[in-house]
Amino acid sequence: MSGLGEIAEALRRSTVEVRLPEYRAGGSGVIWERDGLILTNSHVARAERAQVELWDGRRYEGRVTARDPRRDVAAIRIEARDLPAATAGDSSALRPGALVIAIGSPLGFTGALSTGVVHSVGPIAGMGRTKWIRASVRLAPGNSGGPLADALGRVVGLNTAIVNGVGVALPASAAVRLARSGSPPMLGVTLQPVASGLLVLGVDPHGAAAASSLRAGDILLGSSDELADALDAEQEVLRLRFLRGDPRRVREAFVRLAPYAEAA
Repeated sequence: MSGLGEIAEALRRSTVEVRLPEYRAGGSGVIWERDGLILTNSHVARAERAQVELWDGRRYEGRVTARDPRRDVAAIRIEARDLPAATAGDSSALRPGALVIAIGSPLGFTGALSTGVVHSVGPIAGMGRTKWIRASVRLAPGNSGGPLADALGRVVGLNTAIVNGVGVALPASAAVRLARSGSPPMLGVTLQPVASGLLVLGVDPHGAAAASSLRAGDILLGSSDELADALDAEQEVLRLRFLRGDPRRVREAFVRLAPYAEAA
């Protein structure tokens, strides 16, 4: 069995920095395939192109090929070959108390390592039905999109956020689904939970919902989890019930869905 130092070095080599100069922001990513496929967070790869720097200092212009903002994951492709791809692990096998390792570039410190233990694996209120990994690893700006690995160095998740002081990672299985199937259907709206449903804060003029009757200020009836389930059901047309002005009058909108890359 390899020592922690060897495991950490292998993880560092499969971890990249992702930069968006126009936003003066960035984060980390994981080399998922040797031919240039990189997985990261959607909030890191928020533009269509990003700069990617490898562990040895080589830099590439990357193109975002798929994105799922609901699960905060994106895929980037760079023109490179024979890269040190990460070894995938089984996120469903994680149990509370398991040792995990996080690698990233927090606050500009390239390849920084943090260890901790898994607190829990399961849904988080307000974050859909995804079984997020919560662990006591130390995360900071720059860690987002970097790998969370098990004790053998197998990547089981992508570090995504800090919730109530605990690191949260998207399970690797959800990231792999995006890499295999591409962008899932998206509404193209910005929502905020309110007492009566989901308030539409804005409608992307290039998104799927723009062609429907929805507009900012409408309130979609139902919860964010119910909406996520409807989007995941792979329906071509989504029927939505909403309120506008008069709370006694329920209206309907029909949205023809499209993958995020097409709707954005």
